[in-house]
Amino acid sequence: MKTSQELFTAYTGIVQKKTSMPVIKMLLSGIFAGLFIGLGGLGSQVASTAIGGGLGRFVGACVFPVGLFMVVMVGVELFTGNCMLVIPWFAGEKDVTIGGILKNWIFVYIGHFIGGVVLALSIYYSGLGSLFDGGLAQTAAGAAEMKIGLSPAEAIIRGVFCNILVCLAVWMAMQAQTVIGKAIAVFAPVMLFVLCGFEHSVANMYFIPLGIMYNGGLAVGDFLLYNLLPVTVGNIIGGSVVVGGGLRVLSKQ
Repeated sequence: MKTSQELFTAYTGIVQKKTSMPVIKMLLSGIFAGLFIGLGGLGSQVASTAIGGGLGRFVGACVFPVGLFMVVMVGVELFTGNCMLVIPWFAGEKDVTIGGILKNWIFVYIGHFIGGVVLALSIYYSGLGSLFDGGLAQTAAGAAEMKIGLSPAEAIIRGVFCNILVCLAVWMAMQAQTVIGKAIAVFAPVMLFVLCGFEHSVANMYFIPLGIMYNGGLAVGDFLLYNLLPVTVGNIIGGSVVVGGGLRVLSKQ
């Protein structure tokens, strides 16, 4: 297992590779990551619907990390984890520019949206919503309604804490050198954020479009304005300011 200081040393090179990646590769990588996170979300909702109650919520939270584990093992780009790309920029590394970081964020984020919506459409037209006598469709619709109904402050705060945990999961997974180590590093923080009800912008690109399809009273504009925007702001604060800034301070000799 790498120490944090060893990872700090290597991370500038990692960021340079991520920010210099061709745009088409960023976009395609983002699409795959959106699909992976969405599939973890689907599994989570299937488990929670099948079991129900508090136990169902816990089991669903234990299933969801599969999505991030696939992201880590395949090596595709995840916007929320990439909120930490600012660490070497904070340190004054001249080869890492804010323009390169923003380019990565924007195209990876667009890719996530494509992947999440395509998966949501696929699940809707596959008929999987009929599982458990339509219970899965009700779960999806209820989750979307709850997420859109958050106040801006609630959405931002939940986004902050979500991405603190996601970025810590990604950082610890980079430290781990074995598959089992990476799985454990991903599982614990991500399970915790799902269990606590924190908000992940990439997951919501799947959860809410699917819920809108099952609940005609929900609007796409409300999803974008009242959930995705404030949650994304919260994710950036949690990942870039709290974790990125905090790790930069800790990296100082």
